[in-house]
Amino acid sequence: MTKMKACWRLAASALGLALLGIAVAFAQTAPPAAAPSTPASSNPAPPSPAPANNDQAPVPGTLSAVPQASSGQGGDDQNNGNFTIKTNVNEVNLIFTVTDKHGRFIPNLQQRDFALLDNQKAPSQVFNFTQQTNLPLRVGIMIDASTSIRQRFEFEQSAAIQFLQQVIRPQEDLAFVMGFDVTPYVTQNYTNDQDKLEAGITKLRPGGGTALFDAVYTACRDQLIKVPPSKQGSVRKALVLISDGDDNQSRAYPDDAIKMCQRAETIIYTISTNVSPSRDRGDDVLRKMAEATGGVPFFPKRIEDMTGSFHDIEEELRSQYSLAYRPADFKLDGAFRSIYLVALNPRYIVRAKKGYFAPPKS
Repeated sequence: MTKMKACWRLAASALGLALLGIAVAFAQTAPPAAAPSTPASSNPAPPSPAPANNDQAPVPGTLSAVPQASSGQGGDDQNNGNFTIKTNVNEVNLIFTVTDKHGRFIPNLQQRDFALLDNQKAPSQVFNFTQQTNLPLRVGIMIDASTSIRQRFEFEQSAAIQFLQQVIRPQEDLAFVMGFDVTPYVTQNYTNDQDKLEAGITKLRPGGGTALFDAVYTACRDQLIKVPPSKQGSVRKALVLISDGDDNQSRAYPDDAIKMCQRAETIIYTISTNVSPSRDRGDDVLRKMAEATGGVPFFPKRIEDMTGSFHDIEEELRSQYSLAYRPADFKLDGAFRSIYLVALNPRYIVRAKKGYFAPPKS
């Protein structure tokens, strides 16, 4: 037993030293290299069966094997969502949230407070690190209009309307409304007109099966990959999904929907309409979608608590950090590159996307 405890202490010490080494490298600065600007690439393909899942986070034991990183104050390419990869421009823009163990947001942190791995290596250069609290929003409200949620439907509509009234600022933010049963359908395109958004929600009528994965895939592909621009240039993209998570009609798989949202640089926030005492498979689906994209799943105990979930989403959308960096050993191979971001203070919890897809070689 004494030997086992000693081994655990040695392992913990090694992990701590590894994180410290990454943080030291991550915090060092150097003038940023100029990066050429190239338009974003190609149109995505339609839904297809998902390949084997390869988006696992790096093993903590490998954290010590990292090169030196550097940072600077250049780079004006802080783009739409959690990150941006442009063909022939090896730059990632990562949006993330930091909370304590009680879910309270932690402001005023600095680059030196974090350690970062991209594909199990520290970035070769950091361009910018900022706390962004008021970027213009591009938000999609997706409401499950299938038969399975008929009894809760009117309350869902009311809560969604209240959320949009509180969140969408007339001069800066835009939102769209999409319902889905067997197929997804947009009832209101991007607008900041509250009357039109409310009408888009009230047009929804429950009925039919549930093609959840097809709907998320379509929303990200058709509405969120390319969004209306803002005067500030950068925007924050989010999809708020209200559903029980039970899919019985989709051609796409869960990973298809997640990967399309990752390509669209969109955070998913899910609100479960399952208010039974026990969690079911649908709740697991909602959790996976949210966590894979850097969002949060909400599981209200009562349908009346849904408004509280919307309030938490609103607060989070205004309380996030942005980090723009150049990955080490970047390749244009279309492969998934994992992201591992951790706060050095163990009391803080970092929530970010698990990774992104490099563009394929043209």
